[in-house]
Amino acid sequence: MTEILAVFRSRSQAIDCNARLRAAGIAANLVNTPREANIGCGLSVKIPQPLLDKARILVKNGNYSAFYGFFKSVNVYGNTFLGRI
Repeated sequence: MTEILAVFRSRSQAIDCNARLRAAGIAANLVNTPREANIGCGLSVKIPQPLLDKARILVKNGNYSAFYGFFKSVNVYGNTFLGRI
């Protein structure tokens, strides 16, 4: 299963970003940041892959100082692999 995660270093900014994305019609959800990321506050925003471009614009316009980046998370047989995109 492949997911796109917007990773933040601040819980409050992750929550705010999730609310803004949902208000813009993107089916975003707050999720726990995978341990494999070794970064962040413990919360990330999961974004549908087809809406990544729209989400990029909204995150950029949000001027989030604690935004770390977008990651592609792939779960294969219980192992999670992360890659920055």
